[in-house]
Amino acid sequence: MSQFIQLHILTSYPPANLNRDDLGRPKTAVMGGSQRLRISSQSLKRAWRTSDLFGQALANHKGIRTKEIGIKVYEAITTGRSLSAVIAGKPSNETTAGISEDAARKWAWKIASVFVDKPEGKTAEKAKDEPKKTKSNVDKDTLKSEQLVFFDPDEIKKIDSLISVVVKEKRDWTRKELESLPKQSDYSAADLAMFGRMLASSPKANAEAAVQVAHAISVHEVAVEDDYFTAVDDLNEGAEDAGAAHIGETEFAAGLFYLYVCINRELLQKNLGDNKELAGNALKALTEAAAKIAPSGKQNSFASRARASYILAEKGDEQPRSLAVAFLKPVSGKDMLSEAINALTTTRENMDKVYGASAKKPELMNAVTGEGKLDAILNYVAS
Repeated sequence: MSQFIQLHILTSYPPANLNRDDLGRPKTAVMGGSQRLRISSQSLKRAWRTSDLFGQALANHKGIRTKEIGIKVYEAITTGRSLSAVIAGKPSNETTAGISEDAARKWAWKIASVFVDKPEGKTAEKAKDEPKKTKSNVDKDTLKSEQLVFFDPDEIKKIDSLISVVVKEKRDWTRKELESLPKQSDYSAADLAMFGRMLASSPKANAEAAVQVAHAISVHEVAVEDDYFTAVDDLNEGAEDAGAAHIGETEFAAGLFYLYVCINRELLQKNLGDNKELAGNALKALTEAAAKIAPSGKQNSFASRARASYILAEKGDEQPRSLAVAFLKPVSGKDMLSEAINALTTTRENMDKVYGASAKKPELMNAVTGEGKLDAILNYVAS
């Protein structure tokens, strides 16, 4: 089995503002001495894992990343619904008889704190006693955590089982029951296995990311432009005020992006409890999402949806390497896409000459020339 899978993707976006900085401008970076457009890896991963494509391909194998698990647990306890139903937003007018709001709030806080609070010692002799904590990272009033936590579906099921204990048996949980909530391996969430998680309260439950995603960078120099726009009041006949009802300004730019993704197949499969079928489905879903899914930033204003024009997929056991150096010198011709493909191909061939082949046999898809198919790329990464 080849350990590393590498994806080199070229995607051209028309005028857009897919990923904004703190001032609302398209994100940029300086590379090779010139300004480039940039789409952060965080923005890309978020768009992929929340897409319908990803969800349909990995039904029941997606994690939940949230600060609000305590709020949802409280709602589950007080309504008698399962935590999964609450998270899915299924409505209910039911209430759980005999569970006071104060008790439900206390129990919800206990569960949420297991994932974000580090125990300060185990001074209690009885199993039902809790480790002492100094300051909690879960607000006892709002039940909102300070730390964003990635939850595995199996952890949600285990929380559900603890909720049923307090609802049916009206008893508190033992320390052992609470501390068993965070999973330490064999995750069932493909996105958690791919992108990892870090729990300061329970390092053994940390998951090392099996997928590394670079920031997508435009292969050419860019200048961010301003769009001055107005909105007209439909009911204003212009008798007194013929001006616009709203005036605004937004910034945008267009770019051809190079994206590099590196996947450790062995680690992904290990994170998923050696579930080869799920690992293969996850690889297909990730690759297809990377080819088809664009970040959602300003899509209503620019409709800047695009698909990859070129994909080079490699797999092998050699140390991975990005081919971003191909674009250290900005592409500047009239046929940028073809020039970018040529630069990528030449760089790869020259790298292989001096270092040796990085992949046994790569798979290509080129929408410019009509060569290759996405299905072939998907089968290649999954096989």
